[in-house]
Amino acid sequence: MSGRAAGEQVTIADVARHAGVAASTVSYVLSGKRTISAGTRDRVLASVRALGYHPNAGARALASRKANVIALVLPLRTGMQVPVVMQFATAVVTTARGYDHDVLLVTSDEGPAGLRRIAGSALVDGVLLMDVELEDSRVPLLRDLALPSVLIGHPTDPTGLACVDLDFHRAGEVCVEHLADAGHRRIALLGAPAAVYARGTGFAHRTRAGVVAAAARLGVEAATLPVEEGPAAVRRDLAELLERHPDVSALVVQNESAVGPVLASLPLLGRRVPQDVSVVAICPDQFAEQSGLTCVPVPAEEVGRQAVTLLMRRLREEPVPQVTLLQPRLTVRDSTAPAGR
Repeated sequence: MSGRAAGEQVTIADVARHAGVAASTVSYVLSGKRTISAGTRDRVLASVRALGYHPNAGARALASRKANVIALVLPLRTGMQVPVVMQFATAVVTTARGYDHDVLLVTSDEGPAGLRRIAGSALVDGVLLMDVELEDSRVPLLRDLALPSVLIGHPTDPTGLACVDLDFHRAGEVCVEHLADAGHRRIALLGAPAAVYARGTGFAHRTRAGVVAAAARLGVEAATLPVEEGPAAVRRDLAELLERHPDVSALVVQNESAVGPVLASLPLLGRRVPQDVSVVAICPDQFAEQSGLTCVPVPAEEVGRQAVTLLMRRLREEPVPQVTLLQPRLTVRDSTAPAGR
């Protein structure tokens, strides 16, 4: 089996590499859904025989029917905000039911191997992927798999993909613009936990880049730092920030789990909101409304709906844009005020 371990299943992707064609071409040869040139067809079938590839019953059935199931690949990793992630998942499930599809939730962090397993199982018609990294190791395989996919988030190079997300770079800019308009000239971004940045997670890096870019453009000094999870860690990080930068008059908080501890810690550190420190959050609007927070809402429900809609279009082999970015909107509440008020 061309060097594969004993008992290891041969997949369509393996056949495609052996034949030097795309995985979709192998799928079309086996299903007969599209006309493929005789030369390419012969090469694919030769690879099928050489590798001993045997489609399982579910895969053979896909030639004539759909599974009416999509997979949501949602690896549970350090630093992920589970309540927000579940908002995305709920929106995906609800929207998928409107298209007569169920959702298979995949939470294990298997990377490309997990995608190969899903594609080889023939249990799903397509796949949605979350927690996308700038240089995501799953992307090269996604381009080769015959399985339609949509990413919630987008890598540095989205060529050949379909992605949807909030424009987090612009979200960071919007927060700084609001604070600069209110006269704040020294601000700080309290970002995601360090592990999220270390993984290269797109939304965290793009928000930070947006904050830095807008600050430079508007003549605002901006400190940025990751904030770890838990009230004690948040209070420690915030105290260290204010000790190093006592003239900071405004905070942008992206770490959803840190918003509550930040608001609770500031009075204990001698800072009133908004008289001494203005606070803007990038977080779900429901939470911000309860806390009276000025915020750029994370539109989890809308992103989830659009992701499923794009996937359904891909299942129908309709063209879709490579990247769909939702524009951020700022909701002003009582946590921000003019500097020095």
